[in-house]
Amino acid sequence: MNTAVSAACDLLCFSHLRWDFVFQRPQHLLSRCAKERRVFYVEEPIFDAPTPRLAIDEHDGVHVVVPHLPQGDDPQVSATLRHLLDVLLQRFAIVDYAAWFYTPMAVPWTSHLRPRATVYDCMDELSAFANAPPRLQEFERALLRRAALVLTGGQSLFEAKRAAHHNVHAFPSSVDVEHFARARRIAEPPPDQASIPHPRLGFFGVIDERMDIGLIDGVAALRPDWHVVLIGPTVKIDPAALPRRPNLHYLGQKTYAQLPEYLAGWDVALIPFARNEATRFISPTKTPEYLAAGVPVVSTSIRDVVRPYGQNGLARIADSPPDFVAACAAAMAEDPVERRRVADAFLSHTSWDGTWTRINQLLDAVMRPSSEPARTA
Repeated sequence: MNTAVSAACDLLCFSHLRWDFVFQRPQHLLSRCAKERRVFYVEEPIFDAPTPRLAIDEHDGVHVVVPHLPQGDDPQVSATLRHLLDVLLQRFAIVDYAAWFYTPMAVPWTSHLRPRATVYDCMDELSAFANAPPRLQEFERALLRRAALVLTGGQSLFEAKRAAHHNVHAFPSSVDVEHFARARRIAEPPPDQASIPHPRLGFFGVIDERMDIGLIDGVAALRPDWHVVLIGPTVKIDPAALPRRPNLHYLGQKTYAQLPEYLAGWDVALIPFARNEATRFISPTKTPEYLAAGVPVVSTSIRDVVRPYGQNGLARIADSPPDFVAACAAAMAEDPVERRRVADAFLSHTSWDGTWTRINQLLDAVMRPSSEPARTA
């Protein structure tokens, strides 16, 4: 099937992530997809309405759909979501489409769909996250039976999933190099970072159970003259449990557009993730983003950072506070010109545009005529 034919096909996506949360893989891929076809991004429901309704807005060319529901038990919620989904299909005349899943939890209320093809973009091992739904793995098995194409957000996740499906492809985190390279040219600091002294060690991302809070606290304790800047929302953990020191600075969530402004003022960029089940298969998008900004990277021994970044000398790896401090000191002593040269050569082979082009080719390959029913769980 050629691209012109598949481009006419809509894409119906089901995700556990809010579109206006941290700008990451779904936003990068689907905003590019929306340049070629209509994209409907259906989020998990919000239980705040006396009667069921859909809130629909357009962001980055994508129709973002949020179901608002009254409280109810699981069968009732699934039935209501199925009805609202049918309303969406009718309202926008969505007839010829592909189904794209980030969350297996949408399986119970989408089994009646008849897409040309079903895609499972498995960006994380969600079953390992804190408070994972008890039936998530069951629904993932059903989704794998339904899917014609499975994508993974990293090499480790690919190795974990490839035996479960006949058509699995690894697409590790990519980067918009031009966007983050702006950090190399920005001289004016953002107001809430301007007064923080150097050296500055920075992190951006979600602050949750994946963060090694003890490591952050240990580094700050060992080097009170260093300042650690943490940017991002705090979720699934109590903010009161976060360490508090004069040299720890929590600046809250920033937009994707603002991130280069903060990176421009960092001496080291951090990936201080814990080594636990929730991080076993992650492939942090921030790794190539930090590198594109020209900032040295220090990370804990996350497999998809060790391979390829640590092995290629693009990131220093350390796990204990003393070793992490030593790695940060060594990173600040590097020759920045040579470091950026090596990073730029590595990043020249990756981009979100290129990643979407390759994924779109795989999507074309599995598209079926709309008259042929999709497999159901």
